Amino acid sequence: MPSPYRAIFAAPGSKGFSVAGFIGRMPLSMMGIGIVTMVSQITGRYGLAGALSATVALSAAAIGPQISRLVDRHGQRRVLRPATLVTLVAVAGLLLAARFELPDWTLFVFAAVAGAVPSLGSMVRARWAALYRDTPQLHTAYSFESVVDEICFIFGPIISIGLSTVWFPESGPLLAAVFLAVGVFWLTAQRATEPVPHPREHHTGGSALRSPGLQVLVAAFVATGTIFGAVDVVTVAFAEEEGRKSAASLVLAAYALGSCLAGVGFGLMHFKGSPARRWLVGLCAMAVSMIPLQLVGSLPFLAAALFLAGLSIAPTMITTMALVEQHVPRAKLTEGMTWVSTGLAVGIALGSSVAGWVIDAAGPSAGYGVPGVAGALAAAVGFLGYRRLKRPDPRRGGTHEQGSEQGHGRGSDQREESSGVA
Repeated sequence: MPSPYRAIFAAPGSKGFSVAGFIGRMPLSMMGIGIVTMVSQITGRYGLAGALSATVALSAAAIGPQISRLVDRHGQRRVLRPATLVTLVAVAGLLLAARFELPDWTLFVFAAVAGAVPSLGSMVRARWAALYRDTPQLHTAYSFESVVDEICFIFGPIISIGLSTVWFPESGPLLAAVFLAVGVFWLTAQRATEPVPHPREHHTGGSALRSPGLQVLVAAFVATGTIFGAVDVVTVAFAEEEGRKSAASLVLAAYALGSCLAGVGFGLMHFKGSPARRWLVGLCAMAVSMIPLQLVGSLPFLAAALFLAGLSIAPTMITTMALVEQHVPRAKLTEGMTWVSTGLAVGIALGSSVAGWVIDAAGPSAGYGVPGVAGALAAAVGFLGYRRLKRPDPRRGGTHEQGSEQGHGRGSDQREESSGVA
C-alpha cells in the first residue's frame, strides 16, 4: 500500500473500524442486484425484480437520513444496532415470501421495511473526519474509503449473482444480510473511535438538506444513481440474452475495477483550490462515458466500455465528500453524507425500475439508453448548481461550542464526553 494510505492507519483503532465498515458495506452492492437475480430466477419478471430493488432503495432514501440524524444526536452504537435488527427481520421476510411465492404485495411490504439499513459508508467517513478534519490526511482517507466502496462493487455482484444462479435464488441476499449484521455489530463495538454525538440543543436550523450546496450534490447524485441502477439491471438482462447470465457479475466487476484504480490514483494526488470544478469535470466525464454503451454488441465489448466508464466514478465520489464537508455544519456531517447516499439510492431506485420496464418492453440493448439520459441530466445539474458549490456554507464549523467539541476529536477527552451517550 502506498505510504500516504499507510500513514492514515497510524491512528489507533482506524484499521478496525475500516475493516468493519468494509464488511458492513458489502450489502450495498449485493442486496439490490441479489433481489433482481433472485426474483428474475423465480418469476422471470424483470419489471417486478427492478421494482422491488427500487422499493428497497427508495425506502433507504427515506429512512437513511433520519437514522443518521439520530446518530449525530445519540451516537452510532445506540442507533445502528436496533435499526439493523429491523432490516434483518424484513430481509428474512422478503426471502421467505419469494421462496413460497406469496402475493406480490407481500414482497413490496418487506422490501419497504428493509430500507432501514444504516449507511455504513457515512458512519466510517464520520470516524475518519473526527480523526483528520482539516488535514491533508482526510482527502487520503476519503479516497481509501471510495476504493473500499469499489472493492465491494467488484466482489459483491460476483458473490451475489454467482450464489443465486449456482446455489439457490435467495442465497445472494441472504449472505448480504449476514455481512450487514457482522459489519454493524463489529463497528459499533469499537467505542474508542466513535464520533462525539451532539445533543438535541445543538441541532438548530433544521435538516442539513437546507444547505443550498448540499441540495445540488443530492440532485446530481439522483441522476448518478440512476446510471448505476440502470447499468446493473440492464447488464444482467443483456448477459442472459447472450446466454451467459452468471457472467454479468464479471462485467459489473470491470465497472467497479475501473473506479477502484482511479480512486487509488486520485488519493495519491494533492489538489489546490475549490473541489467544485473537479466535481463538475467528473460529472461530465461520467456522462460522456455512457455513450459507448449505446453501441454494445457483446459481453467483452461491454466489459471494456464499463471499465472505462468506471474511471470517472471514484474521483467524483471523493470530491463530493469533500464538498459535503464544506457545505454542512460539523454537527450534521453524518446526516449530510447520508443525504448524498440518499440521492444515490433514489437514483438507483429510478434506474432499476425504469430499466426493468424498458427491458420488458424493448429488450436489453434499449435499456442502455436509460443511463445515457441520466448521465446527461447529471451534467446539466452540475452546470446549473456550480455557483452554489463555489460558496462554502459559513455554518460549516458549527457554533463555537460545537467547534471546540469536535476540535479534540481524537483524544481520551472525546471518549469521556460521549461514554454516557453511545
